[in-house]
Amino acid sequence: MKNNIDYEKIEQRVKVKQGIVKTLTYVLLTFWGIVVLFPFFWMVLTSIKSYGEYNSEYIPKFYSSNPTIQNYLDAFTQVPLAQYFLNTLIFTVITTAVMLVVITLAAFAFARLEFKGKDALFVVFLSMMMIPNELVIITNFVTITDLEMRNTFAGLILPSIMSVFYLYLLKETFQQIPDNLYQAAKVDGTSDFKYLLRVMIPIAKPTLVTITILKVIECWNSYVWPRLITDDAAYFLVSNGIQEIRENGFGRENIPAMMAAVVVITLPLIILFLIFRNKIMEGVSRGGTKG
Repeated sequence: MKNNIDYEKIEQRVKVKQGIVKTLTYVLLTFWGIVVLFPFFWMVLTSIKSYGEYNSEYIPKFYSSNPTIQNYLDAFTQVPLAQYFLNTLIFTVITTAVMLVVITLAAFAFARLEFKGKDALFVVFLSMMMIPNELVIITNFVTITDLEMRNTFAGLILPSIMSVFYLYLLKETFQQIPDNLYQAAKVDGTSDFKYLLRVMIPIAKPTLVTITILKVIECWNSYVWPRLITDDAAYFLVSNGIQEIRENGFGRENIPAMMAAVVVITLPLIILFLIFRNKIMEGVSRGGTKG
């Protein structure tokens, strides 16, 4: 009886410790969630405040006494935000589509084909990830300028159609596909291209979806290169268009209107991530697992 009582006490202590750890975990996660989400909350809150209400607050308030959507209407009527959206959509769709074709073919070659110097060439590709982005940007800028592609969609798109990281991620996924599938396909007389389309791409679909979403986000948030290669507002993207809105649109003082434009620009990415978050996690975990 005594042993049973002691066992019950130990079990209770373990449950108490587990409860404390679980509570602390949730408290820390809640605190971290508030820290991460607070900028988004403040951005949305500021966007629904009128210009007069915002400037009259000597101490910022965590609520709006008279919310308004006028700032969102101004974002599309007083500045060419719709044009920036269209430019960004064109840039994002074309860049992502071309990049998917390039890295899919390259990943297939490195994962399945045998050719002299394959491993050395892939090491060279990986070493390019160590080169600072500033050096690449300078080289790309000189090249695009010499080709007279400034203020063109071609100049915006060409430097972004290749990614060593996405190539590596897709190659690792392709290498997880059993070799006997490839050998059986070759015995049946299937060409490499048909094998890629009918076998490898369907199996690697989660990784391809992940790469697509990440590339879309990357293109949507692109700032330095579009700002450097375009000085014509007709080719501005939403990211560098924000600076133009600030300088020649609403003005530096109209922070609520600026925040409304930022909310409109950010919302598509948030929705995209929320819809495909499981696919992103699945693709990244699958691409990073061998065997």
